[in-house]
Amino acid sequence: MKVIVLGAGLLGVTSAYFLRQLGHEVSVIDRQASPAAETSFANGGQISVSHAEPWANPGAPLKVLKWLGKEDAPLLFRVRADMRQWLWGLQFLRECSPARTRHNIAQIVRLGTYSRDMLQQLRRDVGITYDERTQGILHFYTSEKEFAAAAAPAAQMRALGCDRRVISADEAVRIEPALRHIRPQLAGATYTAEDESGDANRFARELVRCCEADGVRFLMSHTVTALRAAGGAIDHVEATDSDGRFQRLRADAYVLALGSLSPIYARPLGISLPIYPAKGYSVTMPVKDASMAHQVSLTDDEYKLVFSRLGDRLRIAGTAELNGYDRDLNRVRCEAIVKRVEDLFPGAGEGAQAQFWTGLRPATPSNVPIIGRSRLPNLFLNTGHGTLGWTHSCGSGKSIARIVSGLKPEVDFAFVGH
Repeated sequence: MKVIVLGAGLLGVTSAYFLRQLGHEVSVIDRQASPAAETSFANGGQISVSHAEPWANPGAPLKVLKWLGKEDAPLLFRVRADMRQWLWGLQFLRECSPARTRHNIAQIVRLGTYSRDMLQQLRRDVGITYDERTQGILHFYTSEKEFAAAAAPAAQMRALGCDRRVISADEAVRIEPALRHIRPQLAGATYTAEDESGDANRFARELVRCCEADGVRFLMSHTVTALRAAGGAIDHVEATDSDGRFQRLRADAYVLALGSLSPIYARPLGISLPIYPAKGYSVTMPVKDASMAHQVSLTDDEYKLVFSRLGDRLRIAGTAELNGYDRDLNRVRCEAIVKRVEDLFPGAGEGAQAQFWTGLRPATPSNVPIIGRSRLPNLFLNTGHGTLGWTHSCGSGKSIARIVSGLKPEVDFAFVGH
């Protein structure tokens, strides 16, 4: 079967890889000149099955209210005259009940565990490297209240097969000695030994090379202008190349993996996707003092930041700003991240050489991605992964490839259209 994948981010590239593995003729279209150049470009680097508690949880509404108008808030709703933002916000509130939170954690953990297994299998099969580290992920807490609140979600994750252990502050420092500077402030931690980290952008570029060698065609610098339907199915994709030349591209099946742009392309087809862009920030800086820098990938739940070690670089990412499709760098938010790094790990990184980046994460109100069939029989969806695109990419890519092929997915997940 001939398949067109729309988007060459992590989700598009992994979809293309697994579709090709199942024997399809695959083309990938993306507006950027290189793969994973947008949301996947400088993300937090974590393969974090343990990061399964959604933003929408019982404690979220009060926190969001407290953070309104604070430029350095971990989660900032920048209220706009935007009906889509308001509708998304209402859906977010509905997902904050204890029952919905438990349901969503189950979905996120199941897909995450499967996806991590598929990434490890792919790594063995293909042999690519991407500054990967397999030392686990440590969630640390400097608030007794936040640490206490982590116990119940961690227990649910363990019951679902994600071994997220609750540990003492002393054990946290044993696992990651760089935390010794803040030992007096540490309330405790959780540790998931099976989680990983790595450079998502490098992974995507390496996987594209493997795909191209296997016959996958990548149409880069091609901007999709519309998906055209006829007779109740997608008839063709309209796009322009880097010289502005118009093209009509046809296939038997189409996979929509355009991240936060997905709802814009789906809407004219009568498909409403509950996805809103959540602007995330990252800081990348060279290691200055290796004795002070972290080796294990870390999550600072209170500040909604993740820390990864990518070779001789430190990558710190997080926070979320709901402000439409705006990608402007907010210096206050950037400097807040740098300050937190210096507070935790003084002298570890070259703050003066910090590189700042923003990307628009395709967030659903529940944090559960949208994977599966659309109401059009030849249009398939692999989008809405929010902060967990890197974590869920291989499992999502393999699952959508199986769904396109008429096969049953291998994981117990609420796939749409099934």
